[in-house]
Amino acid sequence: MPNWRAVGIGFIVLFVAGALATGVPIVGHVGAGLIGGVAAGYVAGGGITSGAVHGLLAGSIAGFAVAVIFALGVGVIGVAAGGPFGGLLGFSGVVIGGVIIALIMALDSALGGALGALLAA
Repeated sequence: MPNWRAVGIGFIVLFVAGALATGVPIVGHVGAGLIGGVAAGYVAGGGITSGAVHGLLAGSIAGFAVAVIFALGVGVIGVAAGGPFGGLLGFSGVVIGGVIIALIMALDSALGGALGALLAA
């Protein structure tokens, strides 16, 4: 059973760091994922596997949330600038990129979660 408090703390750290990391595309999101995963794993404790699971949960949820928020924003701007087709292209492009970012954040968050659980022990 997941410790949802640990996942929530990891989510908040990942969400804030992920939103700030959009200016530094790949390196920023990898760093955000590691930091948030360490936070989730540290709070969860319980060994490497537990930390990795909690980091993975926090990373995947935060990656999805960041992707949806940015996709909605770009979709609105796309509608204003290019009409419905521009909004559709902007939204779908960001969703595809967001899925990639969510995968990156989930994988390195799992690694960070395992590290955080080791630090808690």
